[in-house]
Amino acid sequence: MLTKFVHFFWPDLHKEELKKYTILGMIFFLIIGTYWLVGLAKNTIFFKIAFPSQFGWPANYGCLMQPIAKFWSPFVIILLILLYSKIIDLFEKHTVFYLLCSLYTFLFGGITLLLALRHFYGDMYLGKNILAGIGWLSFFATDSFGALLITLFWSFTISISTTQSAQRSYPFLVTMAQCGAITGSLINLGSLQFGGIWTFFLIATATSIIIGCLMYYFMRVIPPQQQIGNPEAHTTENKKEGFLKGFFSGLILLITKPYVLCILVISTFYEIITQIVEYQMQTSAHEHPSFCQEDVFAQFQGMYGISVNTLALLMAFFGTSYLLKRFGIRFCLLVFPVCLATAFISLFVFFNLGNPTAGQFLWATFGVMLLAKGLAYGLNNPVKEMLYIPTSKDIRFKTKGWIDMFAFRAAQQTGAQINNIFKNNIGNLMIFGTLISCGITVVWIFAAIYVANKNKHLIKIGTIIE
Repeated sequence: MLTKFVHFFWPDLHKEELKKYTILGMIFFLIIGTYWLVGLAKNTIFFKIAFPSQFGWPANYGCLMQPIAKFWSPFVIILLILLYSKIIDLFEKHTVFYLLCSLYTFLFGGITLLLALRHFYGDMYLGKNILAGIGWLSFFATDSFGALLITLFWSFTISISTTQSAQRSYPFLVTMAQCGAITGSLINLGSLQFGGIWTFFLIATATSIIIGCLMYYFMRVIPPQQQIGNPEAHTTENKKEGFLKGFFSGLILLITKPYVLCILVISTFYEIITQIVEYQMQTSAHEHPSFCQEDVFAQFQGMYGISVNTLALLMAFFGTSYLLKRFGIRFCLLVFPVCLATAFISLFVFFNLGNPTAGQFLWATFGVMLLAKGLAYGLNNPVKEMLYIPTSKDIRFKTKGWIDMFAFRAAQQTGAQINNIFKNNIGNLMIFGTLISCGITVVWIFAAIYVANKNKHLIKIGTIIE
C-alpha cells in the first residue's frame, strides 16, 4: 500500500527501487522526527528548566550559557568521530546502526527517567546539580544523535545509490524527512497535551528502538544486488585501516582534496550565518512576554519547527526534483547562498532603518530562519549529498563523518562564538554578524561553482575521488 502511494507521487522511481527507498524513507522519517522532537525540547530544557532562579542561578542564565554549550559541542563530537571511524572499519554498515540505536535508547531513556521525576515530584526533588546535568546531557545527547544518525543514514544511502537513482529518490527521502520533522515539531507544539517534556524523550527512546528494527528488516528483504551504488566506489568497500590511520584518513582526504573541501563549505558555512540569526530569534522569544512561560516557550519551538519544515516539505515535494531536472546541480547549489544573503541583508536594513518593535524584530528573524532552514533542508541538503556519489568509501563514511559531525558543529561553534562576543549588544551583533556573513557567502558561492563543475566532469568520465 505504501509503495503504491510512493509510486503515485514519485513515478520516476523504478519498480525495483520502490521497496528499497520506501523503507529508507521510513527510517529517515523516524531519525529526523526524533531529532526535531528532542532538538527543540533541548532548547526548552536549557532555557527554562536546567537553571531555575530558585536555586540561585542568575536570571537568563540558560540563555547566556547556550553559546557556550555550542562552543563545547564540537569537542564532544570529535571524540565520537574517533569511535565512529573505528567501528566503520570493524562492523558492517547496518551493524553500526544497531550499535548507535542501542546507545541512544540508553541515553534518551535515562533523560526520560530524570525528567519524569522532576515532572511528578518537582525541581527540589532532583536539586540544582542534577537539573543542570540534565540540561548539559540533553544538549550533547541531542546534538550527537543528529550528528551520528543522520550522517550514517546518508553515508549508507549514498553507498547503495547511483547518481541516476539519487536524482529520482532523494527528493522523496527529503520529503519523508520533512514529514518527520513536522511531526516532531507538532509534538512540541502540544507539550501540555502530551504531559510535559519528559514524554518527548520517552517517544525518542521508543523510536530509537524502531529505527534499528527497520534497518534489520531492510537488510532481510532488499536483495544484495540492490545494495550496490557506484560500481567504482563499491570496490573500496572492504578497505580496512589501523585505528589511528582510520581516524585521520578522513581528515587527510578532507584537507588534500579540493573537491571534498568545497563540499565542506557547502555543507557547513550556512550554519555560521543561521546561528547568528537563530540566537537573535531565540533570545527575542525568551524575553517576549507572550513566550516567557515554559510550556508556551515549548509551543513557540514547535511552531518554529512546523513552519520551517513545512516550507522544506513543499520545496522537496514540488521544487527539488523540478529544479534538478530543469537547471541541474550547479543552479541548485547557488540558489541557497543567493537567497540567504538577500534575507540577512534585508534583516540588517530593517533593524537599522525600520526601527522595529521587539515583536516585529522577533518575527523578522523568524522569517529569515524560515527561509534559511527551509532551503537548507528542502534543497541544499539532498543536492550536496549527491556530490558524494563519485567518491570512495573513506570519503563517503569517514571524511563525510568529519564534515557532518565535526565541521558542521565547528560552524555552529563559530556562529555561537560570534553571538557570545556580542550577546550583550544586539546592534553590534547585527553589524558585525552581517559583515562576517557577507564574506562567508562569497566563499560559499565560489565553492559551489567549483564543486558543481567538478562533479559533472567526474560523472561524465566515470571516475571517482579517492
